[in-house]
Amino acid sequence: MSTERPHSVSVAGVVIDDQGRALLIQRRDNGKWEPPGGVLEREETIPEALQREVLEETGIKIALPATLTGVYKNMTGLIVSLVFRCQAADGTPTTGDETCALRWLTREEVSELADEAYAIRVLDALDATAPPAIRAHDGVKLV
Repeated sequence: MSTERPHSVSVAGVVIDDQGRALLIQRRDNGKWEPPGGVLEREETIPEALQREVLEETGIKIALPATLTGVYKNMTGLIVSLVFRCQAADGTPTTGDETCALRWLTREEVSELADEAYAIRVLDALDATAPPAIRAHDGVKLV
C-alpha cells in the first residue's frame, strides 16, 4: 500500500452576471484573487458543495444545475478542482469569514488580478461553448 497522501477534491463556481463579468473573491488567508470554492465535505454531493462554497464566500445562492467548464490538478498541492459556470439565483455579493473583498471582473481584469492557475479557470468558464478544459498547474502557473 502506498504511503502517499491522497488527493483532495474541490469545487469552484464562476458566477457570471448579465454583462458577462465573473465574480471573484479576494481570499482573507492569502490575499489572492480567485473564484469562490473549496474542498468537498465527506457527506456532500458535488452540487451541494458548490452551492455551499459559493454561498459561504460570496453571499450568493447559485442556480443548479451548473455547467462543468474545467478539471484542474494542482500538482504541488494534490488537489483536483472541478470548476463550474454558475448563475446567481438569489442574494447580494458580500464578504465573509474567508473573503476580504469581491469584484465583478472582465476577462482582462481577471488576467491582471489572478494568478495564471486561477485566471485560466475563470477564462475557461467564460468560454462556455468550449468543451470542459483539463489542465494542470503548480498552484500558480500552468504546467
